[in-house]
Amino acid sequence: MDFNEWEPIYESILKDMGFSREGDEQAALILSDMLTVSNNTGIFELEHLIKGKDILVCGNAPVLRDELELVNTDDLVIIAADGAAAVLVDNDIVPDVIVTDLDGDIEKEIISNQKGSVMVVHGHGDNIDKLEKYVPRLTKIIGSTQAAPLENVYNFGGFSDGDRCVYLAKEFGAASITLIGFDFEDKDVNPIKKKKLKWARLLIENIVP
Repeated sequence: MDFNEWEPIYESILKDMGFSREGDEQAALILSDMLTVSNNTGIFELEHLIKGKDILVCGNAPVLRDELELVNTDDLVIIAADGAAAVLVDNDIVPDVIVTDLDGDIEKEIISNQKGSVMVVHGHGDNIDKLEKYVPRLTKIIGSTQAAPLENVYNFGGFSDGDRCVYLAKEFGAASITLIGFDFEDKDVNPIKKKKLKWARLLIENIVP
């Protein structure tokens, strides 16, 4: 993702959501400092997993459990959005990649990570405490931000966990992207989540036909 292309979208999101760019930038710096040789992994691993492959992106809407039963996951590379990882683990499925800002069932994400899942850990202004608590417990981490990228913290595009999964798949050349576990019209969410779902739909429709 060219940050010059992403930045106007990002600024619009910040304005709409009332979020702080400074907080995002601080989180990115903290995450950058926490990434070490022992827990960091190169983006070449993402390219190896995704390029030319058929990708299944799992969102964390309540419909995920039912939709998962309709999909044969054997030949698909699975990218899970945060809390979706717990549903997959409960179904004895280890996602290839978990895109997370660490506000899902982190203990199950850690189990999945121990079994091989690459963790794309996202830093933003509201999760610095979670970065400090959980990043030391993880391996195979790639840092991400929605602000300007740093040397070891990347911006692949996207805002919330689900749409960042889709942008990640697009960035690394997926042959196809299939979505399950997404409900952009979910009425059982708070106003902030409704805004996030609105942006998720707009961002995904921007890159997935």
